[in-house]
Amino acid sequence: YDEKKIRDTNKSKGGNNEGQCAPYRRLSLCNKNLKNINNIDSDKARHNLLAEVCMAAKYEGESIKTHLEKYDAEYPSGSGHTTCTALARSFADIGDIVRGKDLFYGNKKEKNRREKLEDNLKRIFGHIYKDVTSGNNKDTLQTRYNDESGNYYQLREDWWTANRHTVWKAMTCSEHLKNSAYFRPTCSMNGSGAQANKYCRCNDDQPGRDKPNTDPPTYFDYVPQYLRWFEEWAED
Repeated sequence: YDEKKIRDTNKSKGGNNEGQCAPYRRLSLCNKNLKNINNIDSDKARHNLLAEVCMAAKYEGESIKTHLEKYDAEYPSGSGHTTCTALARSFADIGDIVRGKDLFYGNKKEKNRREKLEDNLKRIFGHIYKDVTSGNNKDTLQTRYNDESGNYYQLREDWWTANRHTVWKAMTCSEHLKNSAYFRPTCSMNGSGAQANKYCRCNDDQPGRDKPNTDPPTYFDYVPQYLRWFEEWAED
């Protein structure tokens, strides 16, 4: 088994159960704060989950910004690979971890940490499930979120959808991004597509202003991980 490869999603072939290699950016993903979830009580963690995910996104953004000049020099405007694109890819990887979709576990030590993190996320979302199904519309919510496997995939998906804009703001909270634009006009402003020209944010948003109801310019987090990585390797 190659620790730099993701788990193969097609197990019917047998063999070593390996998929494509993870990009270097993913190998060094700054998910320290996500791992901190392992060290706090699950009942408390459900209240701190968003804060920990945002801190992980913030530190990942800071780690990527150190390579800003390299990215922009190697992939000039219009190439499809700018600093905002690198941020969007790490944003999507963090989303995969939160939703239980991440296919990369790394070496044995990292694998054990990731499995422990996944177990804790399951427990945290188990507490969230109890909370959301104890009030109004509990029958409807139980039908939507009940998961006998204990993975709570639908609840985790909805949690990410509700909070992804906040996580993106945490990831792009840096003055180093003031001239950074997303490579496609994906912002829904005034009913038409517009480009995120500053801070990788839509609607002329910026750190400190944090306009409400401002969606991220990226939808990479809704593209399967292995397809994102294929594209990333093709560019390298």
